Amino acid sequence: MSTAPRVGQAVSALRGVRTADGEPVDLHIDDAGLVTERRPASPAPAASGELMLPDWLVLPSAVEPHAHLDKALSWGATRAPYGDLLSAIDAWRHYVQTMSEEDVGRRARRALGMYLAAGFTAVRSHVDLLHDTEDPLRGVRAMLALREELREVLDLQICLLASYLVPDKLIEEALDLGVDVLGGCAHLAEDPAQETNRLLDIAQRRDLPVDLHTDEQLDPTVLSIRELAREVSARGMRRVTASHCVSLGSLGTETLSEVLDEVRAAGLAVVTLPITNLYLQGWQSPSPMPRGLPAVRELLAAGITVAAGGDNLRDPFNPVGRADPFETTSLLVTVAHLDARQALHAVTEAGREVLGLPAAGVRPGEVADLVAVRAADLLDAVAGPSGSRVVLRRGRVVASTSVDQRTAVDPGPMPAWRSA
Repeated sequence: MSTAPRVGQAVSALRGVRTADGEPVDLHIDDAGLVTERRPASPAPAASGELMLPDWLVLPSAVEPHAHLDKALSWGATRAPYGDLLSAIDAWRHYVQTMSEEDVGRRARRALGMYLAAGFTAVRSHVDLLHDTEDPLRGVRAMLALREELREVLDLQICLLASYLVPDKLIEEALDLGVDVLGGCAHLAEDPAQETNRLLDIAQRRDLPVDLHTDEQLDPTVLSIRELAREVSARGMRRVTASHCVSLGSLGTETLSEVLDEVRAAGLAVVTLPITNLYLQGWQSPSPMPRGLPAVRELLAAGITVAAGGDNLRDPFNPVGRADPFETTSLLVTVAHLDARQALHAVTEAGREVLGLPAAGVRPGEVADLVAVRAADLLDAVAGPSGSRVVLRRGRVVASTSVDQRTAVDPGPMPAWRSA
C-alpha cells in the first residue's frame, strides 16, 4: 500500500527518481541536508527514512526572486479595475489606507503556503514602506514576523521597497528592524540618477544587497539601468539586481549591445517577471502590441545572470497567477523563446544566485532543496506537470501533494510513491 510522505519527515534517500537528463538514480542525503551520493537506481526495497518515487522527475526546488507578499491575494479587497500599472498603483494606494498588519500577515502566510506546495523553498519579497500612512512600517513588521516564524521551512528574504518620496530617516528606521535587501523604483523619480545614488549610498553604508525595480515600462528612452550599471561599477559593488528591465525589450540592436556590455561589466543580475509585465504593459499601445519583457535571450547570450519570477499574485498588479514555478517556465518558453533547460535554470539556479544561496540540486555536495514531480521528461515538467509534487528543504519534506487523475480516455491511476 502506498504511503504519502509526511510533512516534517527527514528523508535519507530519494529512490528510483529521474534527473532532468532522464537518468534513473537514487539520491542519498545526510543529516545536514546535503546530497552525498548519486547512484544508479536500485530495485531493492526502500529502507527506513527512504522515499520511493518511481519514475518521478527530481529537480532543484524553485526560487521566487521577486514577490510582493504584502500585496498578495488582495485583488478582491482592493476592488481594482483591470488595467495598467498606473491603475494598479492607484488602487493599491487607496487600499493601504485601511490595511492592517494582521491583514498583511494573513494574506502573505497563505501565499507562502501556495509557493511551498508548488515547489518553492526560497522567496525574496519586496514590501512597501507606506510613508503616507499613519503606520508606515506595518507591512515590514508583518513580513519580518513571517520570516522568523517560517525560518525552518523556507528561506524568506525581505526587500524594502522605498519610494523616491520616502525620506532617508524612514528608510533607516525600516532597515533597523532587520530588512535583508534594499530596493526602490529609481526610474519613477524626477531625477532617476539622483535617486539611484541615494539608494546605493544607503546600501553601501549598511552593507546590504540591492534589488531595484528598473525601467518597468516600454519607452526605450528610459534606461535608468545604465546609470545603475555605471554607479555599481564605479563603486565596486556586488550583490546588485535590476528587476523588470522591460524597456530593454524595445531597444534597437546597437543600443541594446551597448547597454548589455555595461550591465555585464557591472556584474548586475536581471530578474524578468513575465506574467505581471505581460499583464501590465501595453494597454495603451497601438497595434502591434509589444511584449512586456526585457531582451531575455540577448541577456543570456551576453553572459548576464537572468532569473525569473512571478512578481504579483492576484492583486491589483496581476489578477491571476498560481504561485507556481512551472507557470513561469511555461511563459519563458512561450514568450521569451527559451528552451526547457534555460527556463528551468531561470527559476532555480539563477534565482539562488540572485538571493546569494548555496547551490541546490542532485549533485553530491549540493543542498537537498528538491522538488519531485510526476512528469514524463523535462519539457513536460517545464510546460506544467500534474499537481502531484513532493518538496524537500534540506532533506526534509515541507510539502506533499497527491493528485489521482482518471478520465474516460485513461481511467487507470498514475504511479504512486512508496516510503519506508
